[in-house]
Amino acid sequence: MTGQFTLYGAKGSGSVPVEAAMTLLGLSYEIVEAATWTGPEQQAKVEKVNPLKQIPALVWPGGEVMTESAAILIALADLHPESRLAPGPLERRRAQFLRWMIYVPAAIYSLYWIRDDPSRLADDADVQADIKRRTADRIADCWRMMDSQLRPSGPYLLGGELSVLDLYVAVVSRWGPRRKRFYEVAPHMANVVRRVDADPRLAALWAERFPFEDGWEG
Repeated sequence: MTGQFTLYGAKGSGSVPVEAAMTLLGLSYEIVEAATWTGPEQQAKVEKVNPLKQIPALVWPGGEVMTESAAILIALADLHPESRLAPGPLERRRAQFLRWMIYVPAAIYSLYWIRDDPSRLADDADVQADIKRRTADRIADCWRMMDSQLRPSGPYLLGGELSVLDLYVAVVSRWGPRRKRFYEVAPHMANVVRRVDADPRLAALWAERFPFEDGWEG
C-alpha cells in the first residue's frame, strides 16, 4: 500500500510498537502527538477519529481509521507478507501468534486504563495505592503465565524471525511494573526483548520515541 499514513500517538505509549512496525516496513507516516492521558486538550485531538479518545489511532492513506494496537499491528504485517513480521494464515505458528497478540492487550494492556488513573475506580488515596499495587502484581502474573507457555525456540518469541509480537511485548514490558520485574517473572522472554531493544534498525526510533534513559528498567 502506498501513500502516507497518519498515526495519532505519543512518546512511550501504545503507538510506539506501531511506529516500530511502520519503520521496519518503510512506510511513510506522520505523527499527531496526543498524550491523551494528560487531559481534555490532548483527547480532543483524537476524538474525531476515535470517540473513545484513546491512542493509537491510525488513518490509512484511503481515509479508513483503525484503532487497537494489536489489530493495527496484525493488519500491517498481513498486508506486507514479504516482511515476515507475522506468520502467514496457513503457517503452523499462526495460531500461537494470534493467541499472544490478543492476550497482551486483553490480559495486560487493558489494566493500564486503571493504573494510569486509579481514581476512575476509587476516591480514597489508600485504596488507589492498593489498586496500583494489585494491578502491578496482576501484570507480573500475566507475564509469568505467558513465559511459562511460550518458550522461544530461537532468537524471537515465535522462533527465528522478528514479528510484531516481539515489538509489542518489548514496548508493553517497559511499562509498570517495568523491566526488572519482567526479567524476573519472564526469564525466557527477557533475552528476546533485549534483542529488540538493541535492533539497529530501530535505534533512531527508540531514541526519539521511547529513549532508554537512566533507570528505565525500574
